[in-house]
Amino acid sequence: MESDGGSCAGDEIVLAFDDHAYPGALRHVHAPPSRLYVRGRLSACPEELSSPAIAIVGARDATAYGLAFARSLARELAQAGLCVVSGLALGIDGAAHRGALDAGGTTIAVLGTGTDILYPRAHRALRDEILARGAVVSELPPGTPPRREHFPQRNRIISGLALGVVVVEATLKSGSLVTAQHALEQGREVFAVPGPVTSARSRGPHALLKRGARLVESVDDVLLELPPGVLRPRTAGGAATGLSPELAELLTAIRDGASTVDAMAARTDTRIPEILNQLLLLELRGLVVRGPGGLYVATADAAASGTARAEGGVDSPPDER
Repeated sequence: MESDGGSCAGDEIVLAFDDHAYPGALRHVHAPPSRLYVRGRLSACPEELSSPAIAIVGARDATAYGLAFARSLARELAQAGLCVVSGLALGIDGAAHRGALDAGGTTIAVLGTGTDILYPRAHRALRDEILARGAVVSELPPGTPPRREHFPQRNRIISGLALGVVVVEATLKSGSLVTAQHALEQGREVFAVPGPVTSARSRGPHALLKRGARLVESVDDVLLELPPGVLRPRTAGGAATGLSPELAELLTAIRDGASTVDAMAARTDTRIPEILNQLLLLELRGLVVRGPGGLYVATADAAASGTARAEGGVDSPPDER
């Protein structure tokens, strides 16, 4: 492992365990960090470290499919108002951070070095963007170089800052499975993205699925598992952010007056169980509310957005390595 030993710009703060701004979720994990070093925009508002977050982790030598899915998923999670946490490693971690930044969201990188050390070197530009829009954090003091034992150790912080961990591509010996195990021990949700059965990178996620991890095929599979009231939709000029085509169609139907479940099913040609799942997602995002008599109405956030913006497919990110 190499470090250029260079310093990165940005004020650093140190949060002690008994500091009021120390992330509450981390207080209850096994062996919580006694100190947390924070550098970047969030150093000025460390309370945001406790914002609802999802961690995305996976293989360093990820495939184009894995990189694209991780980036797209992170972008949609950020659009839903969630912070994205990862470890700034090559591959899936980098794609996750970039996806959150694509959406103008907040992302936190948990380091296996001091916060003043640039590692890996290939992520200099990405790290600068994270410092401007989120934070890099570490339990290691400034000047600490990358050592092999630091990276499994920091994984408990990645999972500890999040409501759940999504694993995208990982071998059976991957550090991503260590993060998933920490998540289980911490009472967090564990999610896994399936892949080709012939790929060694699919074995980690598939092993998690066999043990009961939540299957992730789209962002909705994550959002449905979040506690009620967690999501606070991000807005841009009052606009509700990215919806799937199905959710956009349903929200349009509600705006147009189809306010009962039966009416929505008829209007969108969708089965009632699917309508109920979609309504739950819209409620979680704060875009609809259920009124007396089972009537659904769009909220002010939905009204401000005009026609919901549907996003299809995934971007093909540049080579993260």
